[in-house]
Amino acid sequence: MRDLQAQQFPYTPLPMSKFEAVIWDFGGVVTSSPFEAFNRYEAERGLPVDTIRRINATNPDTNAWALFERAEIDSARFDALFTDEAAQIGHDIPGREVLALLSGDIRPRVVDALDRIKAAGHKIGCITNNVPAGKGAGMAMTDAQAEAVRQIMVRFDHVIESSKAGIRKPDPRIYQMMCAALSVDPARCIYLDDLGINCKPAAQLGMAAIKVTGETQALADLSALIGLVL
Repeated sequence: MRDLQAQQFPYTPLPMSKFEAVIWDFGGVVTSSPFEAFNRYEAERGLPVDTIRRINATNPDTNAWALFERAEIDSARFDALFTDEAAQIGHDIPGREVLALLSGDIRPRVVDALDRIKAAGHKIGCITNNVPAGKGAGMAMTDAQAEAVRQIMVRFDHVIESSKAGIRKPDPRIYQMMCAALSVDPARCIYLDDLGINCKPAAQLGMAAIKVTGETQALADLSALIGLVL
């Protein structure tokens, strides 16, 4: 079986490759970034660019977004709190409309990379900050989108969702939880995330962190580290 996998997914290991596991963020890495949807929403409503990100970055440990990602409030309470936070800076943005923007488009090349990496014998994990709403990985999705995400999620050896764990990135403990679940030292892990603030604690723990700015860049950087043709 392993020989068949090797034929299907050819790879050339780096001579001194030390990595045993690749740990992935989900939104913005495996799928397109919700920030793109945020910006479209803002443009359609004549809002300043990155207004939603600005709200989410204010009081980042105690705001509506943080509370929801730790499952400390429900969607109705998030709607009310986020709407109030937007009003405080002079904008009318219902929280429920923000939730509808969360499901990104799946990146097929990244999904293929997951399969190639696993077939080569590496462990793969997913750490996602998400919310206890909608379907699938806690995002607002149609039934078809939710099923597509489910088929991706079952590929991972372990998944940590902030809304279920009650802890969210960039808390270092969530990365340590993943390493423990995969039985791998942080120094033998590669971590990918589209937010630098989430890459920083991974790097501080000894992981090789890749800040994702796009699909092609992420796969090129990952290929260079792990020695696979992705």
